Amino acid sequence: MRNAGLFDLQVNGFAGVDFNSTAIGADALDHALDAMARTGVAQCLPTVITAPEAVLGDRLAALDRAVATSRLGPAMVPGYHLEGPFLSPEDGYAGCHPPTAMVAADHALVERVEAGLARPILLLTVAPERPGATALIGWARARGKVVALGHTAASFADIAAAVEAGATLSTHLGNGLRRMLPKFDNPMIAQLAEDRLRASFIADGIHIPPTALKVLLRAKGLERSILVSDATAAAAAPAGQYELAGMAIERAADGAVRLPGNGTLAGSSLTLDQAVRNLVDWGLASTETATQMASDNPAALMAPALEAHELPPLPPRGRGQFAQRTG
Repeated sequence: MRNAGLFDLQVNGFAGVDFNSTAIGADALDHALDAMARTGVAQCLPTVITAPEAVLGDRLAALDRAVATSRLGPAMVPGYHLEGPFLSPEDGYAGCHPPTAMVAADHALVERVEAGLARPILLLTVAPERPGATALIGWARARGKVVALGHTAASFADIAAAVEAGATLSTHLGNGLRRMLPKFDNPMIAQLAEDRLRASFIADGIHIPPTALKVLLRAKGLERSILVSDATAAAAAPAGQYELAGMAIERAADGAVRLPGNGTLAGSSLTLDQAVRNLVDWGLASTETATQMASDNPAALMAPALEAHELPPLPPRGRGQFAQRTG
C-alpha cells in the first residue's frame, strides 16, 4: 500500500466552479482544487464532456491556462479526462451529453484539441461500437493514454475488441445505460465479465443503489474497482442551480444533480471522501479497502500514463490523516 492521497479520475467541476467553462481562470480553479484538497484529494483529472470540436478545443485551452497559472494546478492536475465526443448518441446511453455533438472516433480530433496544451489528455472515454473506435484505442494506448469504455451500447464482441486494442477501464459502470436492457446480453454484463477491465463507480447512493453496487463490486472485484465522484460545480456547494458545459443543472436537497425539467442525472454533488465513507457505512468495504479504491487503485491504473508523459507519480499522503476524515 502506497498511502497515496485520493485520486479522482472523473470530476467535471467542484465548489461552484465548472471545469468545462471557457471563462475558468486560475483563481476559480484554485478555489475548486483547495476545496477538493480539503476532502483528501491529492490529484484529479478535470473532465471535459462531449461538445463540438471547436468548443472542446476552447474548453481544454481555457482549463489548461488556468492549471498552468494557478497555485495548486501544477501539483494536483497531471492531465485531463476527455469523456466524449465518441459516445453512443442512442437514447438512454447519451445521458446528459448532447447527442448532436457525438461523432465517429477519430484520433486526429484528439490531436487537434490537445495541440498546444501544456498538460496531456491522459484518459479517454469512448463507446467501442462507434466507427473507428478500435483504431482510436490502439492509437491512444500507443501514446501512453488510458482508454475507458462508457456511454456505450456495445456488444460482447465490441467489448472484447476494445480490450484487445488496449482499453483498460469502464467509466462509471452501471450508468450511461438504458433503463430497460436485455437480461444478459447487455453492455454492463459484458464489461463486468471482462476481467481485463477495471471499473469506476459513483458511490453516492443515487447513481447506483447500495444493494446494486454490492453486486457490481462483487462481480468486478474490489481490487479492480475504482471510486470516482463525477462531481460538478454542485459538489461541496448548497442546493440550487449551477452550470455544466453550458447546460443548467440543479442540485436537489437530496444531493442529486439533474437537468431541470427532464430528470436526467447530470454528474453528481459527491465528494470522493464521502464515497469512501459511503462504502464503509453500507458495509461494502473496510475503511482501508474503500480508501484504496479511491487512491491506490486509480493511481495504479494511471501510473503507466504518468510515466509515459514523464509526469510525477501521485504524492504520498499519510493514511492516518485521511483515516480521521473517514473514521
